[in-house]
Amino acid sequence: MVIRKLKIILEMIKFEHTVFALPFAFMGTILGSLIINDRFPLWTDWIWIIVAMFGARSAAMSLNRLIDEKIDRHNPRTADRAIPAGLVSKVEVLVFIVASFALLIVAAFQLNPLAVVFLPLAVFLLVFYSYTKRFTWACHIVLGLTIGFAPLGGWIAVTGEITWVVIVLYFAVAFWLAGFDTVYATQDADYDRERGLYSIPSRFGVAKALIIARGFHVVSFCLFLALFFMTNVLGWFYLVGVIIAGGMMIYQHALVSKDDLSRVMFAFFPMNGTLSVVMFLFTLGDIFL
Repeated sequence: MVIRKLKIILEMIKFEHTVFALPFAFMGTILGSLIINDRFPLWTDWIWIIVAMFGARSAAMSLNRLIDEKIDRHNPRTADRAIPAGLVSKVEVLVFIVASFALLIVAAFQLNPLAVVFLPLAVFLLVFYSYTKRFTWACHIVLGLTIGFAPLGGWIAVTGEITWVVIVLYFAVAFWLAGFDTVYATQDADYDRERGLYSIPSRFGVAKALIIARGFHVVSFCLFLALFFMTNVLGWFYLVGVIIAGGMMIYQHALVSKDDLSRVMFAFFPMNGTLSVVMFLFTLGDIFL
């Protein structure tokens, strides 16, 4: 019974979407350890960073589903999600949220004091994001700033300090995610407008939203490119990865238009999940080469 409910909750929070943020957490971990510590991360660092990522994302997504239960219930696209469909109770999801936050807190205390200092801000953003669609169309940016804690957290976990390099990486990831989340939100533009919910597509229309999303991705690409010039740890192989990632951003925008949103889901998951993995692997490959 417990295992079945856990499987339903993991499906509800789209556990496989962890691929969006986890590679960037690893990227921040490796770069921070090499640039600041002049060594590869310890195996214990990897373990606690993975635990922290699982706890943070699981708590955030479960909270989002719990807070948005009424919205999801009335939206034909989301009415079959686990909570509106009655597959799991709100109490069961709440227990999962508490356990997930507990994992995040334990992991932070196993890393270093700065990770603990940043913990309240990370938790605040994880909770705050789910309410932003109720009062601001900038909710996509808030989500980006929240997910940007993946590389920032990985960096802090192994260094205990912040530099301009990780700040640039943080905003590169934030604008990348804000861009594709804006594209994803075009599916609900009419519903959000009717229900008084806020998003870039519902506020500015689908056509302008897609232009804004492209702008976010241009900023993201430029910031990823800037990392190449900011440190001597990254070389030409990383640069190739950035160019590939830029091409993937262009391609995902070519898949959708204001008149055809049928391929939004392909542009959302496969393309962006692959992009984050590409960035990590080319960063790792550059270091080994």
